[in-house]
Parts: sequence; structure tokens; C-alpha cells
Amino acid sequence: MAGMILLRTLTLIAATVTTGLMAGLFAAFAYSVMPGLARADDRTLVVAMQRINESILNGWFFVCFFGALVFTGAAAALHLGGAWTPVLPWIVAALLLYVVVLVVTMAVNVPLNEALARAGDPDRLTDLPAVRDRFAPAWIRWNLVRALASTAAFALLTWALVAHGRVAG
Repeated sequence: MAGMILLRTLTLIAATVTTGLMAGLFAAFAYSVMPGLARADDRTLVVAMQRINESILNGWFFVCFFGALVFTGAAAALHLGGAWTPVLPWIVAALLLYVVVLVVTMAVNVPLNEALARAGDPDRLTDLPAVRDRFAPAWIRWNLVRALASTAAFALLTWALVAHGRVAG
């Protein structure tokens, strides 16, 4: 019994932390990185985003990005039934919001990143403003959706921890 409570607790904490890290990443792009690059020239924006898109594909990113989904799903499964039912709606709502983040990322932001990479070396591009215009407005708009959805998911998981503590305590 105590072991299951600990497993539920640790899984919910892992879900909250990984979702919070993703919310922070998307929010930082929304309120600092992209507004800063919006003030830069076309070449700077294209080069910076190409380099960021290359460097973000690393183990830490994948652990957080997919961990948020896996841990939140596991936390939901571990909170099914019994006294844990009051915690479940918060976790499920967070999971649904994080699925929105995944769908937006895979359907919009990743294809935009890939198109930007295929555009090639900015020093060899003849129409940098067009490359920027095909990338930045849509990427910024949809990243804001990711930032809002992941932040809301993080808040819901934070509240789920409170509800979990009330049941476990």
C-alpha cells in the first residue's frame, strides 16, 4: 500500500516537473526569444532558429517532451478508482492539454522547422525576407498555443498534487 502511494506520488511529481519544464521552454520562446529575434534582421533570425532547431534535438529535450506525456499518462492510470478518483480529473485535463501541445508541435512547428532547415545556408539565399515570412509568423502563433496549453497543463498538475496530498494525507 505504502509502495503504491509512493509510486503515485513520484509519477505525479515527474509529470508535473516535465510538463513544467516544457511550459517554461515554450513560454520563454513566446516572451523573450521570438520577440528578441523579431527585432533582428532576416539573416539573424533564420540562422538563430536553424541553430536552435538543430541543438534542441537532444536527450534532455526528449526526456522532458515525451516524459511529460508518459508520466502524465502513467499518473492518470495510477489514480484510477477508489479514494484517488478526486485527483484523476485534474490529471486527465492536463493530459488532454499536453496532447494539444504534441499535436501542434508535430503538425505545425516541426514541419516549419524542417522547411527552415531545407531553405539552406542563409548566406546563399536570395530572398531571406520570404524565408522568414514563411516561418516566423506561423511558428510564433502556434508556439503561443503550445505555451498556453502546457502552462495550463502544468497548473492542473500542480493542483493534482494538492489533491493527491489531501487523499494521501
